[in-house]
Parts: sequence; structure tokens; C-alpha cells
Amino acid sequence: MLKVTSPEILEYRKAIEERKLDLPIWERKVITCEEAAAYSGIGIKRLRKMALTKGCNFSISNGTQILINREKFDKYMDKVEKI
Repeated sequence: MLKVTSPEILEYRKAIEERKLDLPIWERKVITCEEAAAYSGIGIKRLRKMALTKGCNFSISNGTQILINREKFDKYMDKVEKI
């Protein structure tokens, strides 16, 4: 893995991370499982299990990290009656 030591790049990455934290969860396009759990009130373990099921349309797998497409998750939650 390439290690970046340039101060400009490190400062840019820090600025991007700070901008992500400034945006409220309900306005973000993609959220983490922890953020989705806080947003929906569903437990993290249950949410991960739902995201890993075959045919789940609101989850995005990025290596070992699972991300949730918030808009698709909202539509899914509107349709489902029982979790």
C-alpha cells in the first residue's frame, strides 16, 4: 500500500473527512452500518445481517466494510412491515 506523506494531500483528506461529518445523516447518500443503526433504530447486528442477505438492494460491500444507500434503505423501510 502506498503511504502518502505530502502535507497538502493529508490536509485535503482531513478536509474531506470533516465535510462528511458536517452533513447530517438524513442528507447523506451513503452511510455506514453504525450510522444506519442510529438513523433507523435497528440494531447493528440485525442491520448487517439484512445487508448481507442475497438480493439486498440497499447495501454496498466495499471489501470488509458494508455501506448502506440511505435512499434505497428508506424505500425498503417504507415497504416492509416486519423486520
